[in-house]
Amino acid sequence: MINESEYVNPLSERYASPEMLALFSPRCKFGAWRRLWIALAECERDLGLPITGAQIDEMRANADNIDFEAAAAFEKETRHDVMAHIKAFGAVCPSAMPIIHLGATSAFVGDNTDLLQMREGARILLGRLVGLISALKKFAADHADMATLGFTHFQAAQLTTVGKRACLWIYDLIMDFEELARFESTLKFRGVKGTTGTQASFLNLFNGDHEKVKALDKAVAKKMGFDEVFPVTGQTYTRKVDAQIASILSGLGQSLHKIANDIRLLQHLKEVEEPFEKGQVGSSAMAYKRNPMRSERITALCRFLMSSALSPAMTAAEQWFERTLDDSANKRISIPQAFLAADAALIIAANVCSGLVIYPQVIAKHIAVELPFMATENIIMEAVKKGGDRQQLHEHIRVHSMEAGQRVKVDGEANDLMERIAADPVFGMSAEDLAAIMDVRQFVGRAPEQVGEFVRDYVDPVIGLGASYKDMGPQELRV
Repeated sequence: MINESEYVNPLSERYASPEMLALFSPRCKFGAWRRLWIALAECERDLGLPITGAQIDEMRANADNIDFEAAAAFEKETRHDVMAHIKAFGAVCPSAMPIIHLGATSAFVGDNTDLLQMREGARILLGRLVGLISALKKFAADHADMATLGFTHFQAAQLTTVGKRACLWIYDLIMDFEELARFESTLKFRGVKGTTGTQASFLNLFNGDHEKVKALDKAVAKKMGFDEVFPVTGQTYTRKVDAQIASILSGLGQSLHKIANDIRLLQHLKEVEEPFEKGQVGSSAMAYKRNPMRSERITALCRFLMSSALSPAMTAAEQWFERTLDDSANKRISIPQAFLAADAALIIAANVCSGLVIYPQVIAKHIAVELPFMATENIIMEAVKKGGDRQQLHEHIRVHSMEAGQRVKVDGEANDLMERIAADPVFGMSAEDLAAIMDVRQFVGRAPEQVGEFVRDYVDPVIGLGASYKDMGPQELRV
């Protein structure tokens, strides 16, 4: 139900997926806290502390029994969210209350949950990235040899192919995939470190047994699905981790923004168009319009995503000694919203790129305007082979090009350069000779072959790796 009296974050209301919203939801977050407390208690019991199986069973039975209203009331009283949820958990686990959070500090649940959410969020995004790359792979393969004008400075340059241009988009996304996969696969757990990272409270609990403290650190991490813990921390894991993932997601935003901008420009040229539904309205005033609204939405979201990398970087730089609390409010906003924005942008990009519409006749028309100018060097070479004088040919073709350019730009007429050259006896070339030279396949270089090689050597391996990623969601946070 919509609350018309309160601001609603558009990322939640309009853009992000149910999976990503669930991952950063209060139920997932505080459910993860409880599972961390359970894992801690189990490992402490296994290492000899006086914790009973009944206490752990009670905690397990109430892991999902979260009274959010009670927790909110406790937080109003304590001004401390972790203490509030300890009290709320203890209220339904009275026998376990004395051992909940035993030896831990707030960062035990807060930081470890953040790491769990970032890892699972990365997995969701990796799955979406593979879907987008797969859609663009098909588009590139289907149009590998379709010649189109290449642009430098958004001015007509040499020809390329529609498929080759898509490969430029894919390669950026592959770089993002590799960075995100590296982050996901190497992310460590904060584990059990204590108030300033010295594990003093746990050393006290285990009567000075260093080996048991180290074993506890690794055992809790293992229960939560991590093979490695940070070797050293202050009270928190280094906030450079947040800055790293924000930077990676910013990089993804850069790639998606570039792709969407290219599509917007191509739609202006009427060469390529994003999907347009039967009942879709392009403009409230101009009924004929087919605006690239989805691509524009991608660029809007990615602009926000790119800007989101700044706060975590500043937070990492501002942390004093073992910790300060100026990170908390910031990371509650910056990290979840970066994941939500990346999620939304990828979903829209997959929709756009899986339904791109190509207009070959418009593309051919644009080539026809520019190709005669591009072909002049080839024409000179062929005329020289027939015995012509290179310098004389160059001057004649220069004059014809200027006159044909005037006709196109000033008079708005078709490019008649080829007709002018065919009629000039200095070239000694027929219309058929010129048509053979003007075959677009002679102007795209190795673009079609590059598409096939790139797909085989780079795209397919990534898609193969990505098969292991899927929308895992918050169930992966369970012990």
